[in-house]
Amino acid sequence: MKKISALIITAVMSVSLFAGCGNNNSSNNSNSQKVDSLQRVKNAGKLTIGLDDSYPPMEFRDDKNNLVGFDIDLGNELAKKLGVKLEVTTTDFNGILLALKSGKFDVILSALSITDQRKQEIDFVGPYIDGGQIMITKKDNDKINTKEDLKGKVVGAQLGSTGEQAAMKVEGTKEVKRYDKITEAFHDLSIGRIDSLIVDGQVGGYYIKKDGGNYKILNEKLTKEPEGIGIKKEDKELKEALQKALDELKADGTLSKLSMKWFGYDIYKQ
Repeated sequence: MKKISALIITAVMSVSLFAGCGNNNSSNNSNSQKVDSLQRVKNAGKLTIGLDDSYPPMEFRDDKNNLVGFDIDLGNELAKKLGVKLEVTTTDFNGILLALKSGKFDVILSALSITDQRKQEIDFVGPYIDGGQIMITKKDNDKINTKEDLKGKVVGAQLGSTGEQAAMKVEGTKEVKRYDKITEAFHDLSIGRIDSLIVDGQVGGYYIKKDGGNYKILNEKLTKEPEGIGIKKEDKELKEALQKALDELKADGTLSKLSMKWFGYDIYKQ
């Protein structure tokens, strides 16, 4: 009798145990249901962007250490379209793709050129600027006028940028000097540590506008590079919403106003 009772009790406990396991799995499956990327941003109440804060006029610190620039203004406009606030995370440009993929921010908004190599790792919203790499020298340098004149010269570029890639393709340079921050590169150009600097066109334009007496842009353009907003491949809903918002900002003239503010001309005018 005791044996029969023990068997019955054991059976009941086993059924209860399996039932309990079944309920826990069901609960776990329910809790692990993934919230889509757009809803994730809305639930958080903020759109977080990653950028390098030393790349004027796209993103930089003003005299009061406020973070300003074209991409900052654009980020705020995009966040408004989504009904959330903007939050900025600063990071070194050289590791910015890895930081995005590890979830440190929602998107990269930092004058990021759209390349085939980068498209293997992330997706893009845009482009929002049709950029490209240019060559800058000191204004009094009359020995460098074309790419061919860079032979035997020291050329500067930002580490991890497409400017660095373009510099590496120039044949015969003495050295390609790499910088974490583009502001450091312009400083070295101004004091003669490098002979030329390869950089995005809009950035070069900003420095010419700011200090045209010290620098000049060579006529030859090294590359044509559309720039976009970097986003994780799995964040499809957020990508779609941001593309819609970007298209609306272009159509209503907001991007043109930002271009006039930061570049001095309308890059969107056809």
